[in-house]
Amino acid sequence: MDQKILSLAAEKTADKLQEFLQTLREDDLTNLLQNQAVKGKVAGALLRAIFKGSPCCEEAGALRRRKIYTYCIQLVESGDLQKEIASEIIGLLMLEAHHFPGPLLVELANEFISAVREGSLVNGKSLELLPIILTALATKKENLAYGKGVLSGEECKKQLINILCSGRWDQQYVIQLTSMFKDVPLTAEEVEFVVEKALSMFSKMNLQEIPPLVYQLLVLSSKGSRKSVLEGIIAFFSALDKQHNEEQTGDELLDVVTVPSGELRHVEGTIILHIVFAIKLDYELGRELLKHLKAGQQGDSTNNLSPFSIALLLSVTRIQRFQDQVLDLLKTSVVKSFKDLQLLQGSKFLQNLVPHRSYVSTMILEVVKNSVHSWDHVTQGLVELGFILMDSYGPKKVLDGKTIETSPSLSRMPNQHACKLGANILLETFKIHEMIRQEILEQVLNRVVTRASSPISHFLDLLSNIVMYAPLVLQSCSSKVTEAFDYLSFLPLQTVQRLLKAVQPLLKVSMSMRDSLILVLRKAMFANQLDARKSAVAGFLLLLKNFKVLGSLSSSQCSQSLSFSQVHVDVHSHYNSVANETFCLEIMDSLRRCLSQQADVRLMLYEGFYDVLRRNSQLANSIMQTLLSQLKQFYEPKPDLLPPLKLEACILTQGDKISLQEPLDYLLCCIQHCLAWYKNTVIPLQQGEEEAEEEEAFYQALDDILESITNRMIKSELEDFELDKSADFSQSTSIGIKNNICAFLVMGVCEVLIEYNFSISNFSKNKFEDILSLFMCYKKLSDILNEKAGKAKTKMANKTNDSLLSMKFVSSLLTVLFRDSIQSHQESLSVLRSSSEFMRYAVNIALQKVQQLKETGHVSGPDGQNPDKIFQNLCDITRVLLWRYTSIPTSVEELGKKEKGKSISLLCLEGLQKIFSAVQQFYQPKIQQFLRALDVTDKEGEEREDADVSVTQRTAFQIRQFQRSLLNLLSSQEEDFNSKEALLLVTVLTSLSKLLEPSSPQFVQMLSWTSKICKENSREDALFCKSLMNLLFSLHVLYKSPVILLRDLSQDIHGHLGDIDQDVEVEKTNHFAIVNLRTAAPTICLLVLSQAEKVLEEVDWLITKLKGQVSQETVSEEASSQTTLPNQPVEKAIVMQLGTLLTFFHELVQTALPSGSCVDTLLKDLCKMYTTLTALVRYYLQVCQSSGGIPKNMEKLNKSKSLNYTGEKKEKLATVATAMARVLRETKPIPNLIFAIEQYEKFLIHLSKRSKVNLMQHMKLSTSRDFKIKGNILDMVLREDGEDENEEGTASEHGEQNKEPAKKKRKK
Repeated sequence: MDQKILSLAAEKTADKLQEFLQTLREDDLTNLLQNQAVKGKVAGALLRAIFKGSPCCEEAGALRRRKIYTYCIQLVESGDLQKEIASEIIGLLMLEAHHFPGPLLVELANEFISAVREGSLVNGKSLELLPIILTALATKKENLAYGKGVLSGEECKKQLINILCSGRWDQQYVIQLTSMFKDVPLTAEEVEFVVEKALSMFSKMNLQEIPPLVYQLLVLSSKGSRKSVLEGIIAFFSALDKQHNEEQTGDELLDVVTVPSGELRHVEGTIILHIVFAIKLDYELGRELLKHLKAGQQGDSTNNLSPFSIALLLSVTRIQRFQDQVLDLLKTSVVKSFKDLQLLQGSKFLQNLVPHRSYVSTMILEVVKNSVHSWDHVTQGLVELGFILMDSYGPKKVLDGKTIETSPSLSRMPNQHACKLGANILLETFKIHEMIRQEILEQVLNRVVTRASSPISHFLDLLSNIVMYAPLVLQSCSSKVTEAFDYLSFLPLQTVQRLLKAVQPLLKVSMSMRDSLILVLRKAMFANQLDARKSAVAGFLLLLKNFKVLGSLSSSQCSQSLSFSQVHVDVHSHYNSVANETFCLEIMDSLRRCLSQQADVRLMLYEGFYDVLRRNSQLANSIMQTLLSQLKQFYEPKPDLLPPLKLEACILTQGDKISLQEPLDYLLCCIQHCLAWYKNTVIPLQQGEEEAEEEEAFYQALDDILESITNRMIKSELEDFELDKSADFSQSTSIGIKNNICAFLVMGVCEVLIEYNFSISNFSKNKFEDILSLFMCYKKLSDILNEKAGKAKTKMANKTNDSLLSMKFVSSLLTVLFRDSIQSHQESLSVLRSSSEFMRYAVNIALQKVQQLKETGHVSGPDGQNPDKIFQNLCDITRVLLWRYTSIPTSVEELGKKEKGKSISLLCLEGLQKIFSAVQQFYQPKIQQFLRALDVTDKEGEEREDADVSVTQRTAFQIRQFQRSLLNLLSSQEEDFNSKEALLLVTVLTSLSKLLEPSSPQFVQMLSWTSKICKENSREDALFCKSLMNLLFSLHVLYKSPVILLRDLSQDIHGHLGDIDQDVEVEKTNHFAIVNLRTAAPTICLLVLSQAEKVLEEVDWLITKLKGQVSQETVSEEASSQTTLPNQPVEKAIVMQLGTLLTFFHELVQTALPSGSCVDTLLKDLCKMYTTLTALVRYYLQVCQSSGGIPKNMEKLNKSKSLNYTGEKKEKLATVATAMARVLRETKPIPNLIFAIEQYEKFLIHLSKRSKVNLMQHMKLSTSRDFKIKGNILDMVLREDGEDENEEGTASEHGEQNKEPAKKKRKK
């Protein structure tokens, strides 16, 4: 039979074939077809023949064709056929689909859809036909009966797709079904159906099946719905990430973690690659992605950003067209996130309304962590983002050349955090990805070398962390570091020191790097530039410190801590130590040559030798011999010669130019410290050794020299140095300059000898008398210099050199002066205590050291770079100053004071204020330890209990002491009021209050105490008043919103200054006594206005956040009804804040404020107030659009305040403007304010119309100032003017017209 069908089909006409087929039963045909197909014979040819004999123009043929078609589909679906046969049959069926009439196509399509919905498909092979059938159906122009109605082919297709997408899809056919639609011509609406269906299937599929589905969706997105596809993918994976993190951080007893971490990250990585590939082919998709993520930023930057979307964005940076836009978006998001965090941390009002949320910075660091799972496509973007953040937000240079790196000012905080985040991104990426390490190191070094003029401390810190992490790994990049060494001579000294300190662990690992550095340093030693020579000294000193010679003491006293990795690489320590000895002695030879160079170079050497000695004690002899031979050049050995030092030899004269050649004071200082350290540390360990005896004799000789210098300095008069009162100290003559240099040298030498004698005194009365004599010599010179500087009206007095006293000595000296109560010491100490000038000098030096720490982060002298030692000394100094201030109040001390200048108690308080601020700036993690050190009761038994006492409790204890002092001050009479002390006390309280936990009872206590002080005390000192009010506000905002406080203060100001209308008598409220006629304006007025501005900023931020939420919500009724509820507390809070602020402004607008800054600021703030009100009205316009109503709160706000308020405002403004007419500059804010009010009214009218609530019923509308130029009248007037130009009247009229522009010019 099959042969007959085939032979008939071969004929030209199909008539006989049709007749033959009609004689056969359907079962015969299907059986025949099945046999042929299963055997793998000529099924394709047979099928062609059957279709040829079943034309669609005849009904019987069409039905036969349809049944055979359906049977073939079942046959293919059964899975009994060979692959090739099945493919051939499908190919034939595809070709035949277009011949079917419309109704049959609808039937076929319905069969497919039923099979999909019922899940009766076996292998889904036949699904390849569905797009062909749907496409064929869409081309049918005639109307088709569908269901109960009649539809066109296109409408039928749409209906079928709708039914298909609304039904159930078997998980295994989802990808195939989605893929199928790319071959069907779809409208935008149909694409949306399909995309929604596919996205809804994500949660039902295995994780591994999602990437191919995403790929099909992205292909489909070229037809439309790009936004939906991207939003769906990002939302799904963001939710999955969140769930995964919660599972990991949650209860570990949870049996099953839904998805293994590695698998999830690999899937995400694949999907990101698919999306990036799709964006490369379709830029519109990239634009849609950016638009979607930018839109989410308007309200809250974390709305659309998640670790997944950030990783996606970073991968998109590989496409050049989007690189800048993406990095800019991420940079903005990071800073916005930090600014939001700052705003939240500074306001309890916002903290109560806005829930805790994750921050962009955390997400980015999570991306870095996740990138370990082969996310190579993200790493380049991470590196670029890290460097962009560090470049954009690193420390900036200020005018005096210092960098504001550690500035605690709030405006810098987001920038500092952003810069730190950049460094963390780079460091973590460096740790995880080996392939990118060289690039990161190269870029950091490039910036260090090329940006010499701008601050680069953040890059040097990063470099140090990188090197610390893996010195051995970096050996492969050593050529980059060696290359950077070539530029050392051209870099600033500070950069060189920090760079060498950062790469120091590498020098221990790589001999070649060390050798190349030494070559560079030797060249630099003889460079023309002074900075290059100083850099060479710094480099050599660093090497001496870090390459230990065999036999040196352990590095437990080191000033620079070594990491494990650094110590770990020093494997052959015995061999290294022997080799190091030769190496170090070579360096010492090089350094000796520096002693013939400029004073600055020698100075560096003297400052560095002490640290070298402590780290490398075997070099002691070499160092001390060098120092002694240097000292001998300037020392008079004869014991009866005065003065004992050759000061002339220390000064270099080149023609008219006079300069310091030898910093003799620093040389002596270095000798004194090295000698003291050696005697205390090395000699006790060497007792009984022969060599030790020789060395001891050598050190004894040094002691004798210092002793001799002391005795002769005491005997010397100023005339011996030619530095008496009659000497010339002017800066304009060479003799004056020389005398100034000599004077500073003598003062420095006196300081060094004071410290030396104290260290060897052992509380001997004679030694203390020597110390006092040396101090008197210092004091005389200091007084002469100050007097001469005062006469010359120069600032020389303030330019005094840093004190040469070490911080350790200052702390010991203060302790014995103020706290030593040992009986045997009292007699000798009374010598020093008898001189109040000496005691004041000791406290002053302590202040100078703390100031130096605040400005530079370290102090001069030994251990000045060691944070731990500085911290210990700070604790000791603070304990003494605190005891001295609280034991002897300023008032008591000043009664018996005869000398001029500040009293010791006041100096102690100033010192405490500086120390509290410095400790918070540099030692934040050690605050607990610092406060414990201040506790005077140092009983061992209590130490364990002490550990449980919180920072807040310790701080509260200290605060109480200063509160008592302030109360005592305030209880005195106005004329006895010490405003300097009061100001310092408030600054100290402000500093300490920052350490209190805002939720603690101690904080509330502090707030109520401050509030009470402001309410009960009236002082006319503006600065004291300002600092006290600032303290009150800084505490209040962390407890609750300050609007009520502002309202009360505004009523007080109004009461004291009177009304703008002189006939009106204002009732005085007197909420706060601190508001009086002297302080009300401008001091308190400007303060409350700046606080009101902050409140408006917070409200504005909340409104923007709400707007962002509304714009992201769908317009559907359910969505809006669900989402408006959570916003109600926020909306209510906003309205409450604005309502109280309106009362506040209402009071101030009616107050007779003095013209000037107060009125100016008030008008600007009113303008902001109306801008914020307008923003709120616009938000409600948005809400109305989606939900169709406005809350009652808004109506109340409008009735109670704005209506009568705004109406009056214009009249008041006229009065204000008149009062200020004398000062033209200050009328500028008035037009801005009027514009802001009119904008508010305009949007209020819109809102009234939309919400069907008359919000304007109590409003007094502004006068319209619109005008129209009537051309014909203008022409007529101009013509008349031209005719009567010579007449007097017109001339005067022209004069009148010309006056107005002249006034406007003056305004400018």
